[in-house]
Amino acid sequence: MTPTDRSVPPWTPVVSPADARARDTVDPTPRRVVTWVAVVAVVVIVAVIVAALVAARRLAETESVRDAADRADRIADVLVQPELTDALLSGDPGATAAVDAVVRDHVLSDSIVRVKIWDADGRIVWSDEPRLVGQRFGLADDELEALGGAGVDAEVSDLDAPENAYERGEGKLLETYRSVRTAEGTPLLFEVYFRYDEVLQRSGQLWQGFAGIAVGSVVVVLALLAPVLWRLLAALRSARVQREALLTRALEASADERRRIAGTLHDGVVQDLVATSLALSAEGAAARRRGDAGTADGLDTVAGSVRSGIGGLRTLLVDIYPPNLEHAGLASALDDLATATRARGVATTVAISGDLRLDADAERLVHRVVQECLVNVVKHAGASAATVTVEAATASAGATTAGRPSGQAGPRRVVVTVSDDGRGFDPATVDHAPHGHFGLRLVTDAVRDAGAALDLATSPGRGTRWRLTVAAS
Repeated sequence: MTPTDRSVPPWTPVVSPADARARDTVDPTPRRVVTWVAVVAVVVIVAVIVAALVAARRLAETESVRDAADRADRIADVLVQPELTDALLSGDPGATAAVDAVVRDHVLSDSIVRVKIWDADGRIVWSDEPRLVGQRFGLADDELEALGGAGVDAEVSDLDAPENAYERGEGKLLETYRSVRTAEGTPLLFEVYFRYDEVLQRSGQLWQGFAGIAVGSVVVVLALLAPVLWRLLAALRSARVQREALLTRALEASADERRRIAGTLHDGVVQDLVATSLALSAEGAAARRRGDAGTADGLDTVAGSVRSGIGGLRTLLVDIYPPNLEHAGLASALDDLATATRARGVATTVAISGDLRLDADAERLVHRVVQECLVNVVKHAGASAATVTVEAATASAGATTAGRPSGQAGPRRVVVTVSDDGRGFDPATVDHAPHGHFGLRLVTDAVRDAGAALDLATSPGRGTRWRLTVAAS
């Protein structure tokens, strides 16, 4: 089976450009954090204001009902009770006229539409509506409690009740009642009916005051919290900048350290070994000229071992730091990787075609992916041959992509394929790579960070193909 065997299974996505967008939703930027905070703040503020306004409305209505009850209480104490006598209970004209004059001149108004005075038996002994006088209705429990001196009570009138037959044309009413006494001490029930519109109007006035206080309090709290939030966001931005700077310095330090190690090995140990190899070869040749074949063979063997070690060190230098990627370009760097792979017993070819036009970051990504794939070919695949192809491409001419009509070429891309004829593996294990495949996890993270795509085609016994797709510059 060859690296280009058509029996290799179809591609399975390992990393797609959408993975980078999905990661951003998990690892939000400061702008997203600000947006989230703003949305949550708006929702909380609206909820607080709505709750405050509803509570203020209920409180205002409660206060307006209490105001009506207090008003009825003062009317009873100041105006009505001083005019009450037991003669009113028997319908005495003088007693009736005295109460009638006070109520009609000082009580009835646009807001008060009805007044009733009851005795303990539920008989209406006086009302501004003459048709009610003398009629008897049962008193409810709360009215009996009020009659017993339990204070002032207020409730919305039940206009369907028989005693309220003459108030039904007045709209919604609030009735308040309390106990009063005649001059002789007889308890009576004094009842006043207020227009509920007046209650609502008063409630609206109170609500405006309560609402202003509630909304103003929220605004003040927000004004006090705004500097704190601003400092937190500034700290978040600063921490993000510092983290990115630390990561950048760490990467730069890693690259500098690899460059230093590679330079030290190349200029020190490798050169010393080259000199040792040359010296051994020269001594072997001299021994052979002297006729000492045994010594010459031994020196040649040692010189060969030293040259083999030099080859291994140079392969290691390519793995540690590929200088050709920076100075000679991607093609030379990939050739170096192929050379190192061939030195480990895997016949490796590199084919580069087309105008690649990759920026420095994309070239580093391509090199890193190819390097890791070839390392896996040597360590895990058990392959005899591998192929690296790099070619420029565009989206399929007949494909339909977002925002582009079918038939137009897509954006330029570079497709890198690394294939081998090794043992292959189950692609489902990629997400659960063992310790030996840690480099593969790092590669997938790098591809995801770059917004590129990485696909895999493999199965046990059928070789492996990796395909990296990056956008061209």
